[in-house]
Amino acid sequence: MLDVKEAKLALRDTDPEIFALIEEEERYQQDSIRLIPSENYVSRAVLEASGSVLTNKYSEGYPGKRYYEGQLYIDQLETLVQDRAKALFGVEHANVQPYSGSPANLATYYALLEPGDKIMGMSLPHGGHLTHGWNVNFSARFYTAVQYVVDEETHLIDYDNVRDLAKSERPRIIVAGATAYPRQFDFATLGEIAREVDAYFLADIAHIAGLIVAGVHPDPAPHADVITTTTHKTLRGPRGAMILCKEEHAKAIDRAVFPALQGGPHNHTTAAIGVALKEAATDEFRAYGEQIVRNAKALAAELLERGFTLVSGGTDNHLVLIDLTDKGVTGKKAARALDRAGIVTNYNTIPYDPRKPFSPSGVRIGTPSVTSRGMGEDEMRRIAAWMDEVVASPEDEDVSKRVAAQVKDLCDGFPAPGLPAS
Repeated sequence: MLDVKEAKLALRDTDPEIFALIEEEERYQQDSIRLIPSENYVSRAVLEASGSVLTNKYSEGYPGKRYYEGQLYIDQLETLVQDRAKALFGVEHANVQPYSGSPANLATYYALLEPGDKIMGMSLPHGGHLTHGWNVNFSARFYTAVQYVVDEETHLIDYDNVRDLAKSERPRIIVAGATAYPRQFDFATLGEIAREVDAYFLADIAHIAGLIVAGVHPDPAPHADVITTTTHKTLRGPRGAMILCKEEHAKAIDRAVFPALQGGPHNHTTAAIGVALKEAATDEFRAYGEQIVRNAKALAAELLERGFTLVSGGTDNHLVLIDLTDKGVTGKKAARALDRAGIVTNYNTIPYDPRKPFSPSGVRIGTPSVTSRGMGEDEMRRIAAWMDEVVASPEDEDVSKRVAAQVKDLCDGFPAPGLPAS
């Protein structure tokens, strides 16, 4: 077996161009403050599983029902990961083969719906996801989509309005989940609404899976027919996905993933998911999830103190959505200036945004990555101060360079998990 150093040398000797780009990205991840809420650092153990010899295997089918021989260890591996997922999330069935979150949602619709059936999900500009019925996505092309929105004043979900919309539209499935909603979901109420209109209830917990495991966000398992999640973000695993469901839906879900929508599973990713699930079933991970929320609240409080406008006025989870309208700068300009200063964010629409999606009014930030590095509330306040400086002078290169140097000094004191020591 090659050790990490030998493996890197093999890559360098075989393909120095790819090697150099990976080295640069590694430095970038070490030296920058990564505030994109969908990004994180995985452990060295997760990286090792991701790059293992399991990438050599082809394993169409499921444990005990494969279309290839030579699956003795793969069957044991996938069964182990399924069992870990079921235990961690308290569900009856787990499919760990989806390649990512969007295919997981597509598989759920394929399993439960017929073409043209009605999907009711959260509007993308109000914090939802493309696959929840937004008009440029497959979910709106192959199904009839209706969207619920947040309140114009509070920017919170009005569950009475959701109930009224569901009763008038009679969707076949109601979807909960978001990419830019900084508050908790009331899964119990959404489950009640779904039952009232004889609809399935899908909880897409891609962003908040780790928070649910840590006990700092309500759990959808008692209320949802199906749960989908990515395995990175707050769960701190590889880029993959899972579908968790009641036993009554297991056969339809499995058939939707394979053979309907995918070929062979990515066994190296399955193994890495298993490692991440084992790590998540620890007291240390629970403490990590709790710190993510404390950090997000501290970051939000400091930004508010410095005159920033936050969508919904703050956060309950890992995510903060900033409305830069009062600052006189667009989200894109601010995000690019922050990146030059070593603070990585993404520009994002805000609810009722008058600007176009490619140049919106907002910036989206989150705390999973910085929390993985061991940063706490004091560091969040320093980060907010730097953001204030940069956003106030987005074209000032001297400010960007000075802040970038200070950012690197901070990062040097908090080594990134999984990355080699500098």
